[in-house]
Amino acid sequence: MSHTSQLLLSDWGVIRAQGADAATFLHGQLTQDFALLDREHARLAGFCTAKGRLLATMVGWRQGDDEILLALPAETLAATLKRLSMFVLRAKCKLSDASAEFAVYGLMGVPAADAWTLQRDGQAVQVSLPGAGRALRIQPADAPAPAGAPLSADDWAFAEAEAGMAWVRGATVEAFVPQMINFEVLGGVSFKKGCYPGQEIVARSQYRGTLKRRLQVFEAASPATVGQEIFHSADPEQPAGVVAGSGSRGGRTLVAAEIKLAALEGGSLHLGSASGPRLDPRPLPYEIPPQE
Repeated sequence: MSHTSQLLLSDWGVIRAQGADAATFLHGQLTQDFALLDREHARLAGFCTAKGRLLATMVGWRQGDDEILLALPAETLAATLKRLSMFVLRAKCKLSDASAEFAVYGLMGVPAADAWTLQRDGQAVQVSLPGAGRALRIQPADAPAPAGAPLSADDWAFAEAEAGMAWVRGATVEAFVPQMINFEVLGGVSFKKGCYPGQEIVARSQYRGTLKRRLQVFEAASPATVGQEIFHSADPEQPAGVVAGSGSRGGRTLVAAEIKLAALEGGSLHLGSASGPRLDPRPLPYEIPPQE
């Protein structure tokens, strides 16, 4: 008996990259390896500034031999499409906004699979996400909604935070180097591929032991908003972190926040100000490898 639930993610969109050079072009712009992308997996990827700051985060997969689709939060889509298009130059790759052609759904309660595994169903694809039984389903806009009970946006956001995962949103554009939201742990960065914008900064953060901020999960006494600042009880003047994602379910609120690691060593953390609602740390559902 299926206990799947589904939510239309109306705040997501899709970019199409089409042409003989689509994979190699994206390979040179994003944090993940698209040159070796097969048809059975998707890629979590980021698009960075030259300083290694994330402008957008997305999931990409091969839709056809010369076609790659990228699903991402709609609030970062237009700027991402415009900036990527500046770098196409003579590459045989055409970029376009394909959001009107597709509907993006969040699914919960699906059979467990390794993160970023791809299942195909005609023109639809289903991408397994980190976290128990979670997936994205991207299908033609005119196709019937997938089977399953309705899922609320807050339930979905709660599950995202519970999985220790956050997407770059409008309020957090350029706020993070990939590792600050544990992006490399979740499979969003390849350290074996060649150059892409910000690659030197991302590699330096990985190998020089200089990372002082990480995404952590907290339980909060009240709802939080993406981009909201977090303060430490001992330093009311200077933010210690920022909310990257949050959701509530069954009277509980979880917050995924990028935070100074030093701020976890004592005192307390609070939303909005040093006297705001308290944040209580919760274990991450995955291990952070020690810095080399």
